[in-house]
Amino acid sequence: MAETAGSTIRLYNTLTRAKAPFTPIDPDNVRLYVCGPTVYDYAHIGNARPVIVFDVLFRLLRHVYGEKHVSYVRNITDVEDKINARALRDYPDLPLNEAIRAVTEKTAAQFQADALALGCLPPTHEPRATEHVAGMIAMINDLITRGHAYVATGDEGAEVLFDVGSMPDYGALSGRDLADQKAGARVAVADHKRDAADFVLWKQSGPNEPGWDADLGGTHIRGRPGWHIECSVMSAHHLGEVFDIHGGGIDLVFPHHENEIAQSRCAHGTATMANVWMHNGFLQVEGRKMSKSLGNFVTVHELLATEKFGGRAWPGEVLRLAMLMTHYREPIDFSVRRLEEAESLLARLWRRAGEAISNGTRQAVIDALSDDLNSVDAIHALNGLAGEPLRDALELLGLPPAVPVGHVDLDAVQAAIDARLALIADKNWAEADRIRDELLERGIQLKDGKDPDTGERVTTWEVRR
Repeated sequence: MAETAGSTIRLYNTLTRAKAPFTPIDPDNVRLYVCGPTVYDYAHIGNARPVIVFDVLFRLLRHVYGEKHVSYVRNITDVEDKINARALRDYPDLPLNEAIRAVTEKTAAQFQADALALGCLPPTHEPRATEHVAGMIAMINDLITRGHAYVATGDEGAEVLFDVGSMPDYGALSGRDLADQKAGARVAVADHKRDAADFVLWKQSGPNEPGWDADLGGTHIRGRPGWHIECSVMSAHHLGEVFDIHGGGIDLVFPHHENEIAQSRCAHGTATMANVWMHNGFLQVEGRKMSKSLGNFVTVHELLATEKFGGRAWPGEVLRLAMLMTHYREPIDFSVRRLEEAESLLARLWRRAGEAISNGTRQAVIDALSDDLNSVDAIHALNGLAGEPLRDALELLGLPPAVPVGHVDLDAVQAAIDARLALIADKNWAEADRIRDELLERGIQLKDGKDPDTGERVTTWEVRR
């Protein structure tokens, strides 16, 4: 069966709690926004999941609608109190935006390098929050003018707060009802708030705190923006007031995405902000919630470049496949065993991709991804492919061999591996290392591991990136 480019994509929408066919607002300009990292520190493995998941969606949309007809925005949050304070401390003589750039340049560059190592395409736009402070001030003033925000003074100074009571269906994304929240509230409402759920759009900075000058509702407030307003402004700037898909982790549903919707709809007078809301599930590490106190907190950089996890470094494509082996909406347990399984599977797939005889088409892979990004079924569909169709399918998943695998003499590689294993058994380490080094010079990297059942040495290989 010939491959078809016009596959019908079906996506689960958190807002409607249902899966439905995806119909873009404009097929010539399909628009996707995903919340990116706060670049205070290096991205951890939990941050990597939405980066990988929505890269697969980006690739699928490009396949169906054409590369030039999809716009993908993934922001960088570089306005945050800890970042601001460090910028003021370390670069007191620079303008605030320049100081923040100096503080975050290394972590932002590392995030971009990590994303590239994970096989992710660069987004169409990657805006920084510091580039859009003027837009945030303008949107806040629009909200005040429309009666959805107000200036108030609390214990920490002046604030602009969003009035949740001005939006009758506030809470639709998360399923939270304001009346129920009030009935069950155990915390007294701050005197300067109209409602306990009202959230900060702009907060005054103290004399020794960094901030931007802003005239808001007729009041001058030197301060900094709230977290949620940033994405509302950046998405509207690059994708318009209403766009197709908004993505992120499940932990962002409330309050971040709920408040994004409130701000954007009320500022623009629209019925929606994004038509489809997609959220990936939580991530655990070795069966436990990841935290520094438990000692299982690991960054993407550490996984790629150190021996912190499992006593070795892991290739980006192995990390990517390990993520895709679980459906994006399901929780995932990230473990050494999972990485070993992904590495073994990837080695087998790359070997078959190098076969001269082609088998099947990648249509089953496309169909699986079109069913709410069912990467699990897509990976299963790879088992029936070989040669060029498999290479094409791996490309769609962001797992292509680094060089044409067909240029590798598979029998020769396997013979060299067998010879090396025999030398290791004879404890002839020098000759075993020589074979390993010769293969590496040819672009073949060997990876030694243990069979989980027998404990015997197992050697896999990959084309070095």
